Amino acid sequence: MSSTLNISTVSSSAGDGRPVPDLGATLAAAVRPEAVRTRAIDRLGMAHDASHFARTPQAVVTAAGGADVARLFAASAAAGVPLTFRSGGTSLSGQAVTDGILVDVRRHFRGIEILDDGARVRVGPGATVRAVNARLARHGRMLGPDPASEVACTLGGVVANNSSGMACGTAANSYALLDSLELVLPSGTTLDTGRPGADDELRAREPALWAGLARIRDRLRTDPALRASIERQFSLKNTMGYGLNSFLDHDRPADILARLLVGSEGTLAFITSITMRTVPVLAHTRTGLLIFDSLAAANRALPELVDSDPATIELLDATSLRVGQADADADPRLRALSVDAHAALLVEYRGHTAAEADERAGAASGLLARLPLQGPRELSADPVAKAGLWKLRKGLYAKVAEARPSGTAALLEDIAVPVPDLLATCEGLIGLFDRHGYDHAVIFGHAKDGNVHFMLTEHLGDTGGDTSGRDRFGRFTDDMVDLVLRHGGTLKAEHGTGRMMTPFVRRQYGDDLYQVMTEIKHLCDPHGLLSPGVILDDDPGAHLSDLKSAPTVESEVDRCVECGFCEPVCPSRDLTTTPRQRIVLRRELEKARAAGDHALVAELEADYTYDGVDTCAVDGMCGTACPVTINTGDLIRRLRAEHPQPAAAKGWTFAAKHWNATTRLAGTALTVARKVPGAAPASTALRRIVGAEQVPQWSPDLPPGGTHRVPAGLVSERGADAELVLFSSCTGTMFGTTGEPGPGAAQAFVRLCHRAGVRATAPTDLPALCCGTPWKSKGYADGATTMAHQVLPALWTATRHGTIPVVTDASSCTEGLRVMIAAGPAQYHDIEVLDAVSYTADHLLPEITVHQRLDRLVLHPTCSATQLGLTEPLHRLAAAVATDVVVPDSWNCCGFAGDRGLLHPELTASATALQAWEIAGIDADAHASCNRTCEIGMTRATGRDYVHVLELLERATRA
Repeated sequence: MSSTLNISTVSSSAGDGRPVPDLGATLAAAVRPEAVRTRAIDRLGMAHDASHFARTPQAVVTAAGGADVARLFAASAAAGVPLTFRSGGTSLSGQAVTDGILVDVRRHFRGIEILDDGARVRVGPGATVRAVNARLARHGRMLGPDPASEVACTLGGVVANNSSGMACGTAANSYALLDSLELVLPSGTTLDTGRPGADDELRAREPALWAGLARIRDRLRTDPALRASIERQFSLKNTMGYGLNSFLDHDRPADILARLLVGSEGTLAFITSITMRTVPVLAHTRTGLLIFDSLAAANRALPELVDSDPATIELLDATSLRVGQADADADPRLRALSVDAHAALLVEYRGHTAAEADERAGAASGLLARLPLQGPRELSADPVAKAGLWKLRKGLYAKVAEARPSGTAALLEDIAVPVPDLLATCEGLIGLFDRHGYDHAVIFGHAKDGNVHFMLTEHLGDTGGDTSGRDRFGRFTDDMVDLVLRHGGTLKAEHGTGRMMTPFVRRQYGDDLYQVMTEIKHLCDPHGLLSPGVILDDDPGAHLSDLKSAPTVESEVDRCVECGFCEPVCPSRDLTTTPRQRIVLRRELEKARAAGDHALVAELEADYTYDGVDTCAVDGMCGTACPVTINTGDLIRRLRAEHPQPAAAKGWTFAAKHWNATTRLAGTALTVARKVPGAAPASTALRRIVGAEQVPQWSPDLPPGGTHRVPAGLVSERGADAELVLFSSCTGTMFGTTGEPGPGAAQAFVRLCHRAGVRATAPTDLPALCCGTPWKSKGYADGATTMAHQVLPALWTATRHGTIPVVTDASSCTEGLRVMIAAGPAQYHDIEVLDAVSYTADHLLPEITVHQRLDRLVLHPTCSATQLGLTEPLHRLAAAVATDVVVPDSWNCCGFAGDRGLLHPELTASATALQAWEIAGIDADAHASCNRTCEIGMTRATGRDYVHVLELLERATRA
């Protein structure tokens, strides 16, 4: 495992030129040495966010609380080095990158406290929107802001950027629903604006700031022209500059300060806690796609549609519709449309009840009947139809980004104009696309608010002196600014000013209001060290500096847009690197090679082995969150295959030929190890000699060896009346059950089959067969091929040439066999592989009787079960055996990943830390999952005995 701090690599100097101690040492003294990272792999891995900017920080520091932040402010000021905060890193305008100190607040600050039965919520800035909404859902409430990046963006980032989304507009965004903030100013002063005496406290501790805010308030309120300008600009969704509307909307400087921090993008203070009012979940919807023959016709319909009070009206231009048509799951009526100059409005009405949703939709039916539509007019309550339409809307970013040429950046910008000006603005944008040669740009967005996004792709980096792409983008931006401001709009509606629009803030607001913003910045951050260049920058070319280049690397990941959606689901996110960082570092490595920086190449390659390859769980969860469906595990498996240890590869190929003996030996070793003193030190010593990637780390919390792999009660393979072929997992032979001895998943499944009257068989020589996952995950192609040559003919024979299904008792084996069959000869493609969870839920559960139920069960869905769509049947089985089924809010992949948790126990410890903390507070009768190694990982993490859900069902159905 690599260390985090290398204090010899980074130095700095104070602003007056005096040398200061090494920056890494200064920061380590301020917080903790283990919280400071200055290696190239750490700094370059955090040099990219979701924007098209890239800046390499001098150091990355993980802050664990407000006290850390206060000390870091002092260290930043002492060293004269700027400081920037980073949480989700999903911002599109460069707010989360810096060439100074980058403070990572993603790993901590994740607390969520429900207040007033869900009417309010107190949240740490590191908690994601999805995590907060999951906690609120049981109260029928949700956050007002609904950004598309809710899986990854944190509430701290949402508030700091005043992000909104599909439905919240300006009535339910962060500014409107903010209750109070806890904050740390660059001076180190902390303040809870929700305390009754907060304003007096601010006045006593920060008199200059209090007086300055009061002075600005009075000036803006008494100047009719400035007041009118603010009211006009903030009548729109507007995230350009600072929220000057706070001086008109609030009286006390403490309240003004709290609202100024909304949309301040981390440039005025750090938010340690957010208390926000919530909105009700309107679960019943009526949704329709209204297609018009032109953009003009769609815009003409907007006023009446807005008056009908829908929750959302989403605009899609002709290019958007063409992109949507390419989806195989697109609505048949859309696919049949011959798109010319068409446009569409995706409209949705919502209600607390079905009757309320019907009433809202019914009130709009007369309007829909009058509109000049080119397709269906109905509003559907069908959740499948709704999902398809929203997939069209939300999938636009992914589709365009996925199709972009290798090496280009996907640029997603947003603007807002008064709704009457939306048509002229959209037509103007289309004209600019044509003028500047952006042939495949799309326009879509929140038409109800006059807020549209446009997306284009461009080569931005300076490659070999070629700046043509950057220059073209600069000319386009200048013209776009002219267009939007001419129509009374704002240059940023949702994504924040960031670095992208800083040169144009003065132009949008005028000199007087721009001067007010600079005064606000100086009052809060007098040294100008907090995210300089974000929001305010007088450099006219700032938006064209520090642009990303995206060199072609590997085909598996070239489509990555570095959005960071993958990071919250990655098991190694708090240990080493995330999927985004793994890809970013591959690009940085390629750039270093091209530049001839051999020292950097060597350093990155050495550190990437552990940080990028060895600690990747290759669980594929990143692909479920990625908007362009990249499974970074595919890259890591190939990298492992390219750099195998010859002896280990031969050993695993040998094991594939003798798998029965190998698994029985492993099981025996585990049983013996529990009885022999010194087993743990012996395995540690052997790992030092042979290598941590080859020898598992034994510990007393591991179970003994398992039982024979072929369960009792199977019929002969040649029996013509067998209805399924059981392919029981070899993990049942290697690992026995934990806690109270049980039958194991395979034997439990066979007993359930008997009770349901279903006859099961198994392939000949089953103990010698495996799904191939161990070889695939390690990159040992020869061993995987050897095993496939044994498994596929055996399954073909056992299934009577694919006429009955194969059923597996471990979700990872289900996935492994499906991959093996898909990659094998076509003659075997008719073999159907089902998981025992879905088979039992669909075929056995209706035929058996549950005699005794548990009160509460804690359930751990596995990553493979999630990807295979087994979550719903898994819940059905759990609900059959327990009255109350609890899936922890912090559920994630356990990181055990086959044997990865045995080779790198620190991966599982890190991946399960939050779940283990949550589960410790849940009183339950049992804990269950659906994959043996995951059960071991969760048992090790929590100290609770996890078993397969089929074992619990078998116990519950005993007469």
